Amino acid sequence: MKKNKPKYNLIIDAAVDVIAENGYHGSQVSKIAKKAGVADGTIYLYFKNKEDILVSVFEEKMGQFIEQIASATSQRETASDKLLTLIQMHFRQLAANHHLAIVTQLELRQSNLTLRHQINSILKPYLDVIDGIIKEGIEQKIFRNDMNKQLMRQMIFGTLDETVTNWVMNEEKYDLVGLAPAVHDLLTKGIMVR
Repeated sequence: MKKNKPKYNLIIDAAVDVIAENGYHGSQVSKIAKKAGVADGTIYLYFKNKEDILVSVFEEKMGQFIEQIASATSQRETASDKLLTLIQMHFRQLAANHHLAIVTQLELRQSNLTLRHQINSILKPYLDVIDGIIKEGIEQKIFRNDMNKQLMRQMIFGTLDETVTNWVMNEEKYDLVGLAPAVHDLLTKGIMVR
């Protein structure tokens, strides 16, 4: 399987750096090959084209991301603690990899409709983790049961996504991970005085 081959991983990591530094449209396959230390033709042994590289980058990195988050959240008791863990890990993983944050928050959004559909299908298992936390929270009677669950998921993911995008756009001038408790508080308690 190609994913277990060292050159595949070298190309994936090189693609993250090249796309972050040059933008998706300014990232030629030859630049990715050079950064990975492989011949241009070697790329085509693993990927069909540049779009395939971008989707594979997201699939690989998001796959690892989802596995780690699912594992960590499963070790928490309450849905509220699981949600805080998810927020912290979401922020921590992107804060730790500047180039990956640029690619996921900026470059993937500039892709065409077909690419965006592929990216959405890769994202589905992450949304499933959020759905599971919402379901548990309702069962534990700590989250409201009178709300549209799809909307709840959209608000959770959208809040995390927008917070990271804003952090990237502001050149990472503040502590993203440090925002996790405030984001968790806002998501679980809302903005109304009770």
